[in-house]
Amino acid sequence: MKIAVNTRLLLKGKLEGIGWVAYETLSRIVKAHPEDEFYFLFDRKPDPKFIFADNVKPVVLFPQARHPFLYIIYFEISVTRALRKIRPDIYLSTDAYLSLRSKTPQIAVFHDINFEHFPQDFPRLALWHYKKFFPKYARKAKQIITVSGFSKQDIIDNYKVEPDKINVVYNAANEGFKPLSDAEKIQIREKYTSGYQYFMFVGSLHPRKNLARLFPAYDIFKEKTDSDVKLLIVGEKRWWTEPIQRAYEAMKHKDDVVFVGHLQMKELNEVTAAALASVYVSYFEGFGIPIVEAFKCDVPVITSNVTSMPEVAGDAALLVDPFNVDSIAEAMVKMLNEDVRRNLIEKGRVRREDFSWDKAAAGWWNVIKNNI
Repeated sequence: MKIAVNTRLLLKGKLEGIGWVAYETLSRIVKAHPEDEFYFLFDRKPDPKFIFADNVKPVVLFPQARHPFLYIIYFEISVTRALRKIRPDIYLSTDAYLSLRSKTPQIAVFHDINFEHFPQDFPRLALWHYKKFFPKYARKAKQIITVSGFSKQDIIDNYKVEPDKINVVYNAANEGFKPLSDAEKIQIREKYTSGYQYFMFVGSLHPRKNLARLFPAYDIFKEKTDSDVKLLIVGEKRWWTEPIQRAYEAMKHKDDVVFVGHLQMKELNEVTAAALASVYVSYFEGFGIPIVEAFKCDVPVITSNVTSMPEVAGDAALLVDPFNVDSIAEAMVKMLNEDVRRNLIEKGRVRREDFSWDKAAAGWWNVIKNNI
């Protein structure tokens, strides 16, 4: 069996979000099925670590697809030609981008369609591309994999796709996420926050991640408690907007906010496990992997009561209204209570058992094999 896979987001030193999902699932799938051939389609020379087994054949296509116009050239010309040459039994796209011109059966992995709900958060050209092509991808796909029941219903509602065409396969967290000893936590806190405890936010600093409300919520928390707990921000400022900047500049306690940028996986594991709590209050998520990462580290979670986040968190997190600064601040105040944290950690230990990359890989594979 031949399987072509869109792997353009497997980038050395730059794995984020969708790239990590692709890495975790594909590395397991290809090793579990040595009898099958996998053609990984890259838009640049790949790092050897992404060639997970001998049954993986890398194919480098032109151009590097990092702009809406280049997406069209890459997927409608280069990928189409590659599929015609390879003649795979199926094409799997880990980021939903399909080849509309190809007759090869195709499976699209849709993580979310947040641009349909918050178009103001996207550059005009990127938004044009998403809104023009993603409905077509949804119709073109033989099957769709998505990451939550919420996302499935969202795709059905917006693109009128038949429910039996969409398969829910939950994401998970890297195996390196695990609790630290008290001594190890002290070392990590010394390294990043001069020994102080901290709330942690992790994610791309995109408007929907809601930093513009997290910053004033943290200010309210500080005013109400006079606590020395810091706010640690993990992520690159690629999507840092003027409203986020204004919210940060208006803070009374901005000196207690620590930006550490992008972290490698080992460092992220450690920073998560040493946190007092994870604060993940996006106003839109298709899944929300940091919730599961915190569960695996025995770290309590504050997250939003909208989109997929209640589905992922279950009863193991404090749920807040992400559009209400006081709601976020109130949850942060509650996290100073040791009994509250202990109760959430216990529930998180139960909830985390529902998520694993082995389960995710098996789910993807079932969709592949049932459509060949």
